[in-house]
Amino acid sequence: MATMPGGPEGLSGRIETKQTKRIPREKLLQESVLAVLLAFYIYHTIMSDPMPDIQSKHSLVAKYVTAPLWEKLSGVVTKTAGFTLAKAIACAVQFDDQHCGIYAGDWDSYKDFAEVLDPLIQEYHGISADAVHTSDMDVSKIQGNIDPTAPVKSTRIRVGRNIDGFGLSPGITQTQRLDVENLMKKAFANLEGDLAGTYFPLTGMAETVRQQLVDDHFMFVSGDKNLIVSGMERNWPEGRGIFHNKDKTFLTWVNEEDQLRIISMQMGGDVKGVFDRLARGISAVGESVKKESGKEFMLDAKYGFIHACPTNLGTGMRASVHVDLPGFTKEGVGILKARCEELKVQPRGTRGESGGQTGITYDISNKHRLGYSEVELVQCMIDGVNTLVKEDRELQKKHGIA
Repeated sequence: MATMPGGPEGLSGRIETKQTKRIPREKLLQESVLAVLLAFYIYHTIMSDPMPDIQSKHSLVAKYVTAPLWEKLSGVVTKTAGFTLAKAIACAVQFDDQHCGIYAGDWDSYKDFAEVLDPLIQEYHGISADAVHTSDMDVSKIQGNIDPTAPVKSTRIRVGRNIDGFGLSPGITQTQRLDVENLMKKAFANLEGDLAGTYFPLTGMAETVRQQLVDDHFMFVSGDKNLIVSGMERNWPEGRGIFHNKDKTFLTWVNEEDQLRIISMQMGGDVKGVFDRLARGISAVGESVKKESGKEFMLDAKYGFIHACPTNLGTGMRASVHVDLPGFTKEGVGILKARCEELKVQPRGTRGESGGQTGITYDISNKHRLGYSEVELVQCMIDGVNTLVKEDRELQKKHGIA
């Protein structure tokens, strides 16, 4: 028999409806607030990672990644590469010898983690909060050149560049890395004149080719602890390679610390000539990339050219020469370092940043990256080297080795 509307089921339905309506609004509000508080508690105590123990106690990361900012930013995941603050500071957490200690996984990182990165960058580069970057690659503005009688063995100028729309090396996905390499293969094929050359992928590279690149000092290799921990050597050596022109004076590393490391180099001290080739090369590569993909290099009004390491922001340029300084060697490396500081240049051993010093030959380069144009930094290096060579000759006389 059919149940009438007034029967037990219909009545039950009406009673439940009436009971629901009788729940006080105050109680519903209380329950909603409790639910929100519970969700907040779960997220911050269970879902988010605890504040890591930063081993580099005196690093900029230790200074600027505070507990409140970690609490606020540790759950943020960037859009382009899925990067996090934990990944960004991995080197400072694992090692006790970092000065800066942070890397960006994509351009988003500089925006999403700005509360950490902005003051860190300002302190490292010595810029103000409202500073803007100006790029200038006009070689005609360079005044003079290295003294042709100076004992300069070689000149090398490099910049980093990264293409918008892809992650930076610490965060770049495997697919994005391969896409960058494939794009660059097409872009390199468009280069003409003294810039034209050959691309050599690391994957499947013949031993004879590899050994030649090693002998030419062009090869970059795996194994750097910072690059490994920061995520830059994932899927090694896939997607990496080296391009160089016929004369071996114009090179580009693909997918090392930055998507592109563009390098101009030659024997002797013709800094203007090396800078001219670099400027033409950067322009040609940039135009070719845009022609093939419609994409451009990451360029920020405040921080200049975007790089994986905040220390390279701005020009991303290192202009250097290898020069003999026997007088300063006799005087003491500490004296040389102090004089270089005054001249706004940086001395290194010829084995690189951490390779130490051997003999009387030094690598002298511009100290700054951000807050100065490329022309200003090259000019500073030329003037600094000429001053050092002049003073070194006096020191040689002092020590009786002239």
